[in-house]
Amino acid sequence: MAGMFEPIAGCEGALRLVPTVHPDRRGAFHEWFKASEFEQATGYPLDVQQANMSTSKAGVLRGLHYAEVPPGQAKLVTCSAGAIFDVLVDVRTGSETFGQWAGFELSEENRQGLYIPAGFAHGFLALSDATVVYLTTSEYAPEVEHGIDPLDPAIGIEWPVAGGQPILSSKDQQAPSLATAEEDGHLPSAEEARAYYTELRNAWAVANEEAGL
Repeated sequence: MAGMFEPIAGCEGALRLVPTVHPDRRGAFHEWFKASEFEQATGYPLDVQQANMSTSKAGVLRGLHYAEVPPGQAKLVTCSAGAIFDVLVDVRTGSETFGQWAGFELSEENRQGLYIPAGFAHGFLALSDATVVYLTTSEYAPEVEHGIDPLDPAIGIEWPVAGGQPILSSKDQQAPSLATAEEDGHLPSAEEARAYYTELRNAWAVANEEAGL
């Protein structure tokens, strides 16, 4: 089994993956994605269009990044080396949990992962030198991808920075606040995001019915 997908409280549609790890004297093995388990947990398949890997030095903060809906971009994230504090933020206007965030440590030790659905912003802080691997449901399209200030006090993410300031790219440093992004009209709406996933579930149900499943 790939492990248990657990819903994340206050983050509609988001999942935490706690895999079963099989260690032995040679090392360890685990499955960090299995299509059938994902489909059972969500009611739709993960349509992987791109696989990414990033390396970050300790103290680097990447994010917060999100895509417009449609087309939307979901991510399945894990940390293959080192450790990160991984965060998702509900940026869907009209959502009951708009602006709320959740954060989890992902590491080479716990082998955990996060599924971040379309309509949420994502970012992480490298707690050590770290390698992050993630699958996305759309290819990189800068014209529909945006950022939000990860240090926006209105969101209030409690980044576990061990002294000093996190290291951000110039682009992330200049990202607008959540309120400004909302005023600019770039944020997805809860209605759009829910319609997107309803369409995915309906299409998957039809495909299974036609296949006799």
